[in-house]
Amino acid sequence: MKKYIVYFTTILAALLLATACEQDNPDTSYSVIADRIQEQNDFDRWLEANYVNPYNIDFKYRFELNESDVNYFTIPADMDNSIIMAHLVKYLCVDTYDEVAGIRFTRTYFPKMFFLIGEWEYRNNGTYILGTAEGGKKILLSGINYLDQYMVSADALNYYYIKTIHHEFTHILNQTLAYPADFKEISGSDYIADEWNLTSGWLQKGFITQYSQHSDREDFAEMLSTYITNTEEQWDAWMTQAGDGAEIIQAKLDLVRSYMLSGFDIDIDVLRNTILRRQDEVMDGRVDLTSVSVE
Repeated sequence: MKKYIVYFTTILAALLLATACEQDNPDTSYSVIADRIQEQNDFDRWLEANYVNPYNIDFKYRFELNESDVNYFTIPADMDNSIIMAHLVKYLCVDTYDEVAGIRFTRTYFPKMFFLIGEWEYRNNGTYILGTAEGGKKILLSGINYLDQYMVSADALNYYYIKTIHHEFTHILNQTLAYPADFKEISGSDYIADEWNLTSGWLQKGFITQYSQHSDREDFAEMLSTYITNTEEQWDAWMTQAGDGAEIIQAKLDLVRSYMLSGFDIDIDVLRNTILRRQDEVMDGRVDLTSVSVE
């Protein structure tokens, strides 16, 4: 019995050796370690013409583990939705700041990378992350695979995506120029960190959104991003609902307005009007969100 086992083992080893010898020149076009070399498609060429060449912005829609947060379950972004998102970011954000503040501002301050993932990043407290800003250079946008579902209204589009971009861009601006220390003192000890999602009546407490209660840093970004993505009528309705809290919100808005005007020469009312006009053009179908042709 042992003899047969020895014979079998010897034959198997010889077969494996022969197979290995036949593969001395392996196909190196694919490796489980190195990234595959991707041939440019029409979308890649469109991104190069509209993001890379004029702004040096890398718009990543293919999944890359190194750009992902391994603490969350993530999946690749849908190709068609990625194309739509690339157009939305360009038209509603990049082109908006070009129009309001000039292309030099956009080239200087706008993040140099966007990275898309298909799913939201879910936390264990029942909330999920819509986007993040990292190091003043990168914005992660999650939930791209749901984009087509939220294109039904400007409110939904803003809530899940566009407002998030402006919120994260505010963080990037804050890393370049700190916001006034007085801002934190307005709400003082009312910030409640990760318990923000367990409360109600935030308007009456002087917070424009529920998430604003997290910290002064998030409060500032929520103030600016919420103001510039909503109409004057909506803002006035919130102030009426806020009651005594409206005075607190107004004090914060005054500091945000001063910060943007003195620091970056941007009038937030002009910025809001430009965003809303462009938003209406998108929702009315006057903007092509699917073309990847390069003229």
